[in-house]
This record gives sequence, C-alpha cells and structure tokens, in this order.
Amino acid sequence: MTELIHRPIRAVLYDFDGTLADSTELIMRCWRHTMATHLGHVPPDEEWLSGFGTPLETQLARFGRSDEESLAMLDTYRDHQDGIHDELLRPFPGAAQVVAELDRRGYLMAIVTSKHRRATLRGMELCGIVEHFDEIVTPEDVTHAKPHPEPVQVALRRLGVSADEAIFIGDSPHDIASGRAAGTRTAAALWGPFPHDAIIAAGPDFMLNTQEDVLRLLDEARG
Repeated sequence: MTELIHRPIRAVLYDFDGTLADSTELIMRCWRHTMATHLGHVPPDEEWLSGFGTPLETQLARFGRSDEESLAMLDTYRDHQDGIHDELLRPFPGAAQVVAELDRRGYLMAIVTSKHRRATLRGMELCGIVEHFDEIVTPEDVTHAKPHPEPVQVALRRLGVSADEAIFIGDSPHDIASGRAAGTRTAAALWGPFPHDAIIAAGPDFMLNTQEDVLRLLDEARG
C-alpha cells in the first residue's frame, strides 16, 4: 500500500453520481415513478441499487418486458427526471471545494460516468464544478460502459496520461472494477449509497470517508 501511495499522481478521475453529486433521492424517485407507471408496482429498491453505476438503458432493460417497453420506460424516467432534477440534485458537502483545490494544484481532471452527457453537464453546473474538469466521459463516448475499462481508458487517453499516473474515485463496485481493469489506482468513496462491504469487496486501493480525504491521500502521494 505504501508503494501505491508514493507513486506520483498527475490525474484525478471521478465518478459523478454518488461520488460528487448526492443524487440518490432523485434517482430513486425516478425509478419508483417509472416502475409504477409501466409495471403497476415498484420492485424493492435493492433491485435498482444493485445496478447503480451502469447506464440507465442497461438498468431499465432488466425490468422491461420487451424492447419497446424498455424504451418507453426510458422516456418516462427522463421526463420525470427533467421535472425534479434541479430540485433534488446537490453536491456532497465539501465536493466543490475539494475539486476546486485539485484544479488549483494543477491536477488533470476528468469525470467518468454512466450518466448521459446532457444530464451530467447540468448536474456539474448545479454542483459548481464544471469549469474545473478537463474531460467528461459519458456513455456517448464508449462502446462498453463500466465496469469495462473502456471509459477510464478513454479518459486517460484524452488527458494524455498513463494508467499508473492516475487515480479513479468512485462509490460503486463498477467504478472500482473499471479502474482496476484499466490499471489505475482506485479509491472507494464510502459516503455513497452502496453498502461498505460491497464496495470494499471490489478491491479498491484506498478507502475515503470524506471528500477532504482525497486531498490528504494526494498529499501523501506527493511525499
């Protein structure tokens, strides 16, 4: 672990939902509304939470009884999200300040998310962080979503850094798996909605209890 800490880090990659943005209530309301509209009942929340970190289309395809219904669910979800998004999405305490400090220190920065670009940009604007990021990688940019390494690999290529110069911070096992497969160091954001044992089981290199722990970790890496 000490060796991992003391290798220089040039780039910080972040997941968005559940890592920088507190969007769990927004997502769960949209899910419940969509299921009630199309299925007439709402499955247990755990069935949706288990797929956090994968694209919305992938999530909904698990519940649609046909391709047509899955597409209709997608429209319903997004329409409902548009109506309540700005009211319910907010940054986690300290997130905007930490991101601004990382930018000030000169780290290359990227968002790597399974959320589509339009919603990601709006969420970043609401969180006050959009100007601090050099790149944003969304499902529109890749063939394979997390937990595949491609989203992280795309971010690394765009930033012009190698995997061993980067760390990927996320709240879901899919984030950790994607970063590990791409060869970056990984850090688990334990303030997200996932049970701690689930994300720790994914094998992150580091565990973060607060947003400010990111700065402490990078201070250690700089020696």
